[in-house]
Parts: sequence; structure tokens; C-alpha cells
Amino acid sequence: MRIQSNGVSLLLSILPSLVSASASGFDCADIKIDNYKYDLSALKGVHELTHSVTTDDYVTNTTYRLNICNILEGAARYGDATCGTGKNVCGFVHRTPKDGNGGSTFGFPIVGLDPAGKDPKNPEPKRLKDVDPETEGLRVKLEGGSYKGDVNDQKPQKAAAIIDFQCDHERSGLEGLHTITEDSEKKERRRRADGEEVGAVPSGNSTLGDNNSNNSSSLQFKSFALSDDDTYILRLDWRTKYACDEFEKEKGDTPGSKSWGFFTWLIIIAFLCIAAYLIFGSWLNYNRYGARGWDLLPHGDTIRDIPYLFQDWLRRVVNTLQGAGSRGGYSAV
Repeated sequence: MRIQSNGVSLLLSILPSLVSASASGFDCADIKIDNYKYDLSALKGVHELTHSVTTDDYVTNTTYRLNICNILEGAARYGDATCGTGKNVCGFVHRTPKDGNGGSTFGFPIVGLDPAGKDPKNPEPKRLKDVDPETEGLRVKLEGGSYKGDVNDQKPQKAAAIIDFQCDHERSGLEGLHTITEDSEKKERRRRADGEEVGAVPSGNSTLGDNNSNNSSSLQFKSFALSDDDTYILRLDWRTKYACDEFEKEKGDTPGSKSWGFFTWLIIIAFLCIAAYLIFGSWLNYNRYGARGWDLLPHGDTIRDIPYLFQDWLRRVVNTLQGAGSRGGYSAV
């Protein structure tokens, strides 16, 4: 029995890592398109933003949580709503009547694994310049979700996310983001225990209205709507320097590194050539003529005369400069 219990414990301990590994079909740290490479691992973590819509009868807050580099794990639950395990992007809708009576909350997956553990994300990365020549960056489409609203008898439809990572050299991509951490999870559980309304927008979230947005946030909500192929698409804009085409190349270059590298190699090559010439010449003189000492060196006489030749050259330079400074012609009598 002890062996069986140990085996079960081992399986439970490695199960989260297996789920994470299976969810890593999209490697955010190694995205290659044509001859360009992008590393978005600096944007990892669970980030959250909320889109609010007010109608004549309801106030609807939809909170989106996403982790482009891994699954949401515990963040896939928001209050009493959940979107299942193994998800990368989830939405949580809280709809409240204006009269304050009742309300409904539900969650739905947008990107991630299916219940069988398969990975249907079907990542489709492409450069934004292939879509718009004037825009630099990276577009990533991820699938694997479903949406049916809060109607139980409605057939669920596919859901996906399209994130446009736009090149912005001045932004890391984390500006203005509300990131879910263990501490924030504890605070949320404490709010629920104190009876705070689940659908309320937590402090620090990016709240986006119908016609306005929080421009200070690098992550912006664009839309969540039904596309032509009957798939609900969540569209986000994410401004970050990590989406710039040449960022990976520039990251390894410090100022002046190219010029210093060239001259360093030039000096090394010149030194190796001179050393090879002296060694080969010395070996040749030794084997052919039995030379010893200075006679071993090729052109040994010339090398011995270098100090004297330099002195003669320096003396000529001094005499030339002194002669140029003296007055020419006849002196007055």
C-alpha cells in the first residue's frame, strides 16, 4: 500500500508540469517567422483587463485573463466562475441589472487545451508588415476556446484570440498592466469571504468603456465579436519593444561593439600572420643554413637595423620641421 501511495503522490506532483508542457505548443520565447526571431517571454505572467458595457437595462463587466507563455492555473477561476483547467486566455462575464436585483456570472475559455488534454491552439504567428506595411510587430492567433453566453441551451461556438504585438521602442509591454500574483489572489479570496460583490472591478484593473480606453496601458482591448467563420474573436493590442523586428539583433549589440570587434579581429589576424612568418622563417633558416641567434630570424639584419633606421627617420623629420620655420632669401645688410 505504501508503494501505491508513493506512486500516486509522484503522479500528482508531476501532473501540473505535464499539463504545462502539453500547453507549451506555442513557445513565447522562440517565435520564428522568415528570418526574424521574437522573444515575448518578458511578458509572461497572468495579466488582466476589464471591458465594461452599459445598456439601458444592464451593466456588463467582462474580465479577461491571459498568460501567453503558460496556462492560467488558479487564475482560471474568478469568484464562483471558472473556465476550466489548461487555459491560456479566459473571459469572465458579470451582468448586473440596473435596478440592482440579481445578476449573473459565468466564465468561458478563449484559448487553451480541451478537456482531453489535447492542444488545439493552432498558433498562427505572422508579421504585422504582412498585414499592413506601415505597422511593425507581430500578430499571433490562438484558438481552443468556446463561447455560448449565459444561455444554457445555446450551442457553444468556437472562440479564439488575435493579439497584435505592436513595436514600441519606448515600452516594455508591462506599463499599466494589472498582473495577477499570489498576493492578489489572496486578496480576492478575502474579498469574497467578506461578501464583496464578485463582479466588481478590482482596483488597478484597466477598465475600458465603449468609446474610450486607458491609453497608459500597453495592453488594450479592441473587441470581442463573432467573425465571418462563426468564431468569437477576442482582439487585443499590445505595445512592446519585444515585438520590434530587429530587437533580438540589437539586444546583443552594445554601443561600439561592432567597431571594437572588427579592430580586435584585425589585430589578432595581423599578430598571427607575423608570428607565423617569423616561426616559419626561423625554421627555414635553421634547417637550410644552420643559423643561430639573430641569424635565425628572417631579414635579421633589417630587424637589427630598425632602431637606427627609426632614429634616422626621426632626425630627418626634425630637420625638415626646423628648416620650414627658418626665413629664406637674403638677409639685410
